[in-house]
Amino acid sequence: MACSAVAAAAVAEAVARRPVLLLAGICLWAALPMVLTRSLTDLLVFAGIYTIAGLGVGLLLGYCGIVNLAQAVFYGIGAYSTAYLTVEMGAPSIAGFAVGAVVSMAIALLIGWPILRLTGHFLALATLALSIIGSALFFEWDWLTGGTLGIGGIPKLGMGGFSLDTPARFYYLVWFLAFACMLLVRNLSTSRTGLMLRATRDSIEAASSLGIDLRWLRTRVFVVCALFGSLAGSLFAHYTSFVSVEGFTVTKSFSFLVISVLGGVQSVFGPMVGALFITFMPEYLSRFGDIHQVLFGLALVGVVVGLQGGLVGGLQIIWRKLMHPGRG
Repeated sequence: MACSAVAAAAVAEAVARRPVLLLAGICLWAALPMVLTRSLTDLLVFAGIYTIAGLGVGLLLGYCGIVNLAQAVFYGIGAYSTAYLTVEMGAPSIAGFAVGAVVSMAIALLIGWPILRLTGHFLALATLALSIIGSALFFEWDWLTGGTLGIGGIPKLGMGGFSLDTPARFYYLVWFLAFACMLLVRNLSTSRTGLMLRATRDSIEAASSLGIDLRWLRTRVFVVCALFGSLAGSLFAHYTSFVSVEGFTVTKSFSFLVISVLGGVQSVFGPMVGALFITFMPEYLSRFGDIHQVLFGLALVGVVVGLQGGLVGGLQIIWRKLMHPGRG
């Protein structure tokens, strides 16, 4: 299941300009909840949520060359905003989404402006420190987050009496938003802003000499990354109906980074492929018993070492060879 989903993503990117095949792919994706088991659909929902969060990390890494290890902070802000407002204050779900997004973007702007002057591993360490601070605050501010007890009873999303209370129903919302975020990233990457981002990634000195405001450009992308993280966190809270500090640790930030790197940071579809991989591969390897974590680690190392362009890059090579066997 995981391999077929990953292959489908690579094919979708390769044939993005072929409307008929693209339409067929959309129809196939829409039909998945109707033919898959509830447990597999549940995994697809989580893969969609992780795709949205991973898109922000991939955007920063692929187009700015910035390693962001703070995405779990914005993920947690989105989740806790939704949980607190809907459970403790009885506010509508849209309020949780909005407050989480505004708070995340404001923090990204205020913190990103000073720390994005740094480069390389110093910047990565700064974002790691932000993730550690955020995790500690989630734990200490138990009056707001519930601490280790968490917040439960978060209502399911719904509209007009229709509740998204099953994995199949939630699937369509999550993946609609995930594809919308992918479209946003694609439009950004092909715009003038995307060209400036690639210029700063390839050579900071050359970009600065062309008059590009490097600091402000990076800050804006960091704010977009925070928005994606908050959106994913709010969706996670509504889907699981429970949030606690264990879900927003530094480890989660590393997971989002792994998602973007595994899939391929140069591809819009990369985070989706990476999310599918880390969601389905452990489930598949669990049949091998206690050794499954070792096997998963070896699989990660194999992908990183063997596929420099990530899973999407490797699958694109395979696709081109299948379509044009006489070349290369």
